[in-house]
Amino acid sequence: MIIDLGWNIIFGLLGLAFILTVFRLIHGPRLPDRVVSLDLITAEIIAVISVAAIRANQPAFLDVAIILALISFLGTVAFAYYIEQRV
Repeated sequence: MIIDLGWNIIFGLLGLAFILTVFRLIHGPRLPDRVVSLDLITAEIIAVISVAAIRANQPAFLDVAIILALISFLGTVAFAYYIEQRV
């Protein structure tokens, strides 16, 4: 019972973080703010996948999280390269 409450708190906090990050994505004053918020959203999705993998005792889900992290990293590097070329 207490363990289920803990999982609900974890997922609730991740949901709150997601909502706040989407707010920053929509109202970000500059393009870099929006890109950082997109990167944070992918990190939050990776956290949700990881917590779900631990809760369901399915380590195969962690492979999905690792692949998503690699793709997100490549996107961030590409954006940094774009900003560097623009200036």
